[in-house]
Amino acid sequence: MKILILNKRAMYTTFIVILVIILILLYINFYNRADETFNMDIHYKGNIDDKIVAFACNVDWGNEHIPGMLEILKGADIKISFFVTGRWAEKNPDLLLSIYEHGHEIGNHGYRHVDYDKLNYEKNREEILRAHNIISGIIKQESIYFAPPSGAYNDNTIRAAKDLNYDIIMWSIDTIDWREDSNKEIIIERVTSKIHNSAIVLMHPTEETVKALPEIISFLFNRGYKIGTISDVIK
Repeated sequence: MKILILNKRAMYTTFIVILVIILILLYINFYNRADETFNMDIHYKGNIDDKIVAFACNVDWGNEHIPGMLEILKGADIKISFFVTGRWAEKNPDLLLSIYEHGHEIGNHGYRHVDYDKLNYEKNREEILRAHNIISGIIKQESIYFAPPSGAYNDNTIRAAKDLNYDIIMWSIDTIDWREDSNKEIIIERVTSKIHNSAIVLMHPTEETVKALPEIISFLFNRGYKIGTISDVIK
């Protein structure tokens, strides 16, 4: 009888130990997947500790102001990053090619300008991939950076971007140039008052941005900053 009781206790103890080990392994597996998913690089700024900043121009409208921006950037010998929506690229392939042929980096801004934090995984992936295919079909090059419209993203956006081999790009300085009360002087002040090494400066193709660009560029150059693309500030 004692042997039977001891055997039962040994079996019970062994069962508990095995159960604990299984739970630990499941936790480690879940943690590693979560860590892999949610620690994917989401860049609010670059990771180079040097006097260089990246300009990120999000495009879903503002065609009339893009040629002026390109001329200013060309005159200053600057290449920046343009994040375009798929629907914009579909309607403006020649303008997208012009931006690309000027030597600028092209990023993915999703197919539509919607809030991606309200979309499930499948919709996030669909929007990013659809834009990816349209953009790459026009410029014959793969984009590697995704800028969510309005900076809105959720866990599904992160997973979808990672699965499509994209890093997510945000910003550390916002010109807020799309607002009606944003004039040239306000845009300049928003950039110059917050400038820092490896900054990502968000802008759009607006009339006031075109007016502000020469002074912003001059300010940065005079203080020893270089201006470049997202790839120039992320290594």
